[in-house]
Amino acid sequence: MNRFLINTMFMRTSSFSPLLNTFALAACLALSLPQSVGAATPSVVADSIAVVVNDEVITKLELETRLRSVENRLKKQKVELPPRADLQRQLLERMIVERAQLQLAKENGIRIDDIMLDRAILRLAEQNKMGVQAFRDQLEKEGYTFAAFREEIRDEIAMQRLREHEVESKIQISESELENYFAEQALHAKSTQEFNLAQILVRVPENASSEQIAARRAKAEDVLRQLRLGAEFNKISATYSDSADALSGGEIGWRNLDRLPQLFVDAVQDLKEGQISAIVKSPNGFHIIKVLGKRSQTQDAAAGSVQQTHARHILIRVNQVVSNAEARRKLADIKERLKNKAAKFEDLARQFSNDGSASKGGDLGWLYPGDTLPEFEAAMNKLPLGEVSEPVETNYGLHLIEVLERKSDDVSKERQKQIARTALRERKMEEATEDWLRQLRDRAYVEYRTDDKPASDKPANDKP
Repeated sequence: MNRFLINTMFMRTSSFSPLLNTFALAACLALSLPQSVGAATPSVVADSIAVVVNDEVITKLELETRLRSVENRLKKQKVELPPRADLQRQLLERMIVERAQLQLAKENGIRIDDIMLDRAILRLAEQNKMGVQAFRDQLEKEGYTFAAFREEIRDEIAMQRLREHEVESKIQISESELENYFAEQALHAKSTQEFNLAQILVRVPENASSEQIAARRAKAEDVLRQLRLGAEFNKISATYSDSADALSGGEIGWRNLDRLPQLFVDAVQDLKEGQISAIVKSPNGFHIIKVLGKRSQTQDAAAGSVQQTHARHILIRVNQVVSNAEARRKLADIKERLKNKAAKFEDLARQFSNDGSASKGGDLGWLYPGDTLPEFEAAMNKLPLGEVSEPVETNYGLHLIEVLERKSDDVSKERQKQIARTALRERKMEEATEDWLRQLRDRAYVEYRTDDKPASDKPANDKP
């Protein structure tokens, strides 16, 4: 994976406040971004149609450009490349699913305007500890065209917004599920395990016949046989897996057991690092899971004593109109007015703050650990009561923070439920997303072209 892009993330938040309820979407763009490869650019490829997806086309030149980019990335990762035909088939299937998502996003009126896009790129640059121009220069140094990069980011944000609307918003957690979660936690009160997992998914089409299911099971068994004979997991993932992360080795990342689907937990909890599970059947198909890492941590019990902080802030956003330096000058002036008692904090927050809390005088209420961004929380925790901070920089701009009160208290029952709902939503998310993508792909009209002649639509990766 490209060193420069490996940790790029998008941050999303509720409309109420850019500080609360944030989560990160890993954007492993190095495997999807078109890349300029100098003399190796596939200029000899005739730009004809590779596949029709509903009412749009993917051209052979698009496919070849992406394919060369993926090959370069896998080589840098020192992953043994699968046969080019297999890699091309995998990549084309991924491009089909992406195109179907973007079409649906457009139908649903999801638009990512330039202002939103510029803010996302600013956050990416800041996460790489650069200004936007330095970020752009580094991208171009590594072979990317900035215009293409911007459009890829636009598409990634649009697809994430679509998934939020189509998947996340529809996940429901019942009271009985909460009760079962608390019962599980009671059995593991002292410690918890985290696993770093990778998976290979052999997807089963929606409304598949018994013959199709049997064929996919046979394929999964052949994949498992190859792995047990010593085949490289990354290579096999890139060759056969139908998972969205197939081209990055199928890696899911570190997860607590309570944030994994129960089928995965049952399959891996007794495995050692480096071991591979048996075939796991889910509604989406057949999974093969590898344990990349395993660690134990002391668990912060849901029912324990924690420090809460009552704080307020004034946020000045940094954007195309307001530079970082201008935001700092503005906050320095506000802090000077507070120091001289020329105005009240709450009045200045209502007048100047760019956050949803402005109408409440900047009051964020009682905050638990983890409720705010790490930079904000670290600065807040160092503040004495009643003292206003220096400007604190986060992804959302610059803040002045004041701590009003602190208390150590037992986690409330409602807070315990909130923690449990978050864990259960994460547990359901992966399977729900895979199921939605499968349905989206199965509903799409897909027509493959060979030498500009139509070919019948058939599921990708039908043969092992």
